[in-house]
Amino acid sequence: MSNIGRILSEKFPNSQVLSNHPLADFTHTKTGGPADAIIFPKSVAELQAILAFSQTQQLPLTVLGNASNLIVKDGGIEGLVIFLTELTEITCQNNIISAQAGATIIHTSEFAQAHGLSGLEFASGIPGSVGGAVFMNAGAYGGESKDVIESVLAVSRDGQLKEYQKADLDFGYRHSIFQENQEIVVQANFRLTPNDKQIIQAKMDDLNYQRASKQPLEYPSCGSVFKRPVGHFTGKLVHDAGLQGYQVGGAQVSKKHAGFIVNVDHAKGSDYQKVITHVQDVVKEKFNVQLETEVRIIGRD
Repeated sequence: MSNIGRILSEKFPNSQVLSNHPLADFTHTKTGGPADAIIFPKSVAELQAILAFSQTQQLPLTVLGNASNLIVKDGGIEGLVIFLTELTEITCQNNIISAQAGATIIHTSEFAQAHGLSGLEFASGIPGSVGGAVFMNAGAYGGESKDVIESVLAVSRDGQLKEYQKADLDFGYRHSIFQENQEIVVQANFRLTPNDKQIIQAKMDDLNYQRASKQPLEYPSCGSVFKRPVGHFTGKLVHDAGLQGYQVGGAQVSKKHAGFIVNVDHAKGSDYQKVITHVQDVVKEKFNVQLETEVRIIGRD
C-alpha cells in the first residue's frame, strides 16, 4: 500500500482505501490508469473530515461519483480520488425527494415512482449519480435536472457544508456552478408532482425502450461524447461525415448511434482521446462545426 493509502487507512478506518488501483475498474468506459489512492467515505461527516485532512496535507484531490460521463487517461490520477458511491440514502417528505450524491439517478427516479411522484421520468435511464446529474445538469428526452431541483447541499474543499437554492446554481446546458467553484455536491432535493404510479411507470418504460432501441447499451461507453452544437444534431453530423465504425485500438464510433464511442475491445483512454480528436477534426473540416466534448477527460497522460 502506498504511503498516502496507509495514512488514510489509519486515519479513516471505516472507509475502504485502495492504493495504486486501476480506475478502469470503476469507469463506465472501462478505461483509466491507477490512482495513487482511492477512498470511499460512508457518510457526509466522514467526507468532510477527509477533505479537511487532504487540504492540510496538500494532497491533489479528485472527487468522482458513478464515473459514467468520464474518460480517465492511461496515466491515472495523481494524489487522492474520493468516490461518493457509498453516499446513497434517499428519503421522501412533502413531495420532495432528497437523494445523496452517490445514489444513482436511475434509482432515484424509481424511488420517486414508488412514491407516486412525477418529474424524474426523463432520468430513468441516465447511468450517472445524483451528484453527477447536478454537476452536469444532466438531461434526456426533453427533461433536465434543473427542471426539478429545488436545492442542493455541497461541501467546500476544506470540508464546510453549504446549501444552495436553485436560483444560485447557474444551471445551463450541461453546466452548473460546481464546474467553477470546485465544491462537492453531497445531496440534491427534487420537488416533484404527485401522479398515478402506473402513469409514471408507463412513461419510464417508454423512454427506456427508446433508449435501448437507439443506444449501444451492450458495450461500455461514456454516454453522449459531445455537446449538441447550436442548430445541429451531433449524431447526424458524425453519421454524415462517414465516421460510424471509425476505430482506434478498442474505441469505436458506435455503428448503432453516431453520438457514442464504445469500448469494443479493451480500449485505453488514449484510444478514446484519438477517436474524439479525429471526429472533431473531420466534422470541423466537412461542416465547419466545432464539436465540444460533454464527457470529462481527466488524469495524467
